[in-house]
Amino acid sequence: MKLFPLSSDNETLVHVLKGNVGTGVLAMPQGFMNAGLWVGFAGIPLMGIVCVECMFMLLRCSRVLSKRANVAALSYEESAKAAFRYGPEGCRKYANAVGYIITAFLIITQLGFCCVYFVFIPQNLKQALDHIIPSGTGISQLEFMAMMIVPVLLVCYVPHLKYLARVSLIAGVIQITGLAIMFYYMIRDLPQVRETVPAFNSWGTLPLYFGSAIYAFEGIGLVLPLENKMKTPQDFGRFTGVLNTAMMLVILLYASVGFFGYLEFGNDVLGSITLNLPNHEVLAQTVKIMMAIAVYLTYPLQMYVVYEIMAPVVRRRFEGEKTKFIAEYICRSLLVVLTFALAAAIPNIGLFISLVGAVSSSALALIFPPLIDIVTFWPDTGKYNWRIVKGALICLFGLTGFVTGTITSVQSIIEFLKHGE
Repeated sequence: MKLFPLSSDNETLVHVLKGNVGTGVLAMPQGFMNAGLWVGFAGIPLMGIVCVECMFMLLRCSRVLSKRANVAALSYEESAKAAFRYGPEGCRKYANAVGYIITAFLIITQLGFCCVYFVFIPQNLKQALDHIIPSGTGISQLEFMAMMIVPVLLVCYVPHLKYLARVSLIAGVIQITGLAIMFYYMIRDLPQVRETVPAFNSWGTLPLYFGSAIYAFEGIGLVLPLENKMKTPQDFGRFTGVLNTAMMLVILLYASVGFFGYLEFGNDVLGSITLNLPNHEVLAQTVKIMMAIAVYLTYPLQMYVVYEIMAPVVRRRFEGEKTKFIAEYICRSLLVVLTFALAAAIPNIGLFISLVGAVSSSALALIFPPLIDIVTFWPDTGKYNWRIVKGALICLFGLTGFVTGTITSVQSIIEFLKHGE
């Protein structure tokens, strides 16, 4: 019996693209500023390849572990628990703990994405409307945030992933159109700033770049839920399948926006490149509104992972379908309000993105997948222990970014809260 509608390959492709192309793409020019033009440009494909390999690790492990556990499909946290439960003897006692840790990181990561969205949408709407309306709106950014609560709640009440495909498609069309117009602004005056941007910035700001870049590959939490909801899941991980196709497009897009955006606006680039668009041009203000709408329509897809985790926990605490339904939607509402409150506390897109990327995205995208891979296939470590060597290198890379990125982001947020800049 099907408890939910299944998604086609094209619908899943749309979800993967929308799950990875959010506000992170608009923050990429500031990420390049923290790294330097050519270091930033080289880092995106390198980090992208590593992240995609980690996604495939997770897919392979989930398929093997599903057979061991004799179940149809496993989520990210269920795969981690199963890996340790059926893995080496010394790992089995940690199965539940690992599951809880990954669940916590998944929730923190997805809520972090939604917090960024809650900053991005009102900030762009306010800047656009303040310049379109001759006398300005007279509404503060915090008031804009509060006004967004009800519209966000409404779109988050969409019950199934299948129905969000139409929302994602609309958001994708708007976003592609907006990005095309932004590319016009990014490339029209390049000679004016070409000599002003360094190839490498500094070691001190490089961790902020790591956080922004790893945030860009934000969709690992969606990989297993999307594959599990497909009509033909075997098409998801093929060499020319949904995941590779989508992630190649994501890497190209992020590298292009970061490169040309930083080249155009130099060290004046802001947390979202839309905020750098000229205020005196109607087309530029229209793009800000378009991107705000696209991000608004993407919000429920990011929150979907949290709902998938929390809904069963909430529902089993109540009896009767009507009571379960009400409890689930109260939970959805409270989560939306929580993201609003956190966004109001740190209303800086660039710093929020770096912090979320460093803390949660690095753990989920780079640290846990190789650990799960090693434990799942143990004692098969490959020729010359290749599985262990590869996993250790990826984990070390992720841990380095986690520690340095978190410390630098927190320090920058404290400075922002003290001085407002």
